[in-house]
Amino acid sequence: MEFTILHWFASLHNAVLSPIMYGFTMLGEAGILWIILALLGLTILPKKYRKVALTMTIALILSVIMCNGVMKNLFHRVRPFIQDPTLVETELFGIFSTIHDWSFPSGHTSASFAAALACFMWYKKEGITMVVIAAMVSLSRLYLTVHFPTDVLVSLILGSLYGILSYYIVKLLIKKFPKVKEVFEDGKSYKVLFSKS
Repeated sequence: MEFTILHWFASLHNAVLSPIMYGFTMLGEAGILWIILALLGLTILPKKYRKVALTMTIALILSVIMCNGVMKNLFHRVRPFIQDPTLVETELFGIFSTIHDWSFPSGHTSASFAAALACFMWYKKEGITMVVIAAMVSLSRLYLTVHFPTDVLVSLILGSLYGILSYYIVKLLIKKFPKVKEVFEDGKSYKVLFSKS
């Protein structure tokens, strides 16, 4: 069933859509887009986004630990293009040769939904945009036939949970630690975190 779905995605390959999907996959590579957004939120963007950026940071850390550190090494699922040699014919942009880790779960999907839900929990408007981007990153993994559908589906769910959990962690930190509230909610200088008072 999963191979049937992947072959269907491969049948959609065309000169217009393929570069777009590859572009979305590259946005999610090593979580680079989400890391940049988190860094911008902590530094340059309006101070109201600091708590969002902190939430995204925690969500991304949870994602990389659980996805890349624990689950990939626990399940050892081989990539679909290795299990089904006919998928080699679907390769685009030489992407198969750049992949050297396990298939389950999808790190791109997990990180993308972790970051998107971390934002959505605070600000719905910006969050919806990020969820759409996360969805496109996830679909691109299927379009490029580098993950099984279940890799992506489970990662979507788990990544979303990391984002939601991180939201409640940050809310708790803000409630319990006045300095965290001053910096990440009230927008005061980061120096407050290191002051003795």
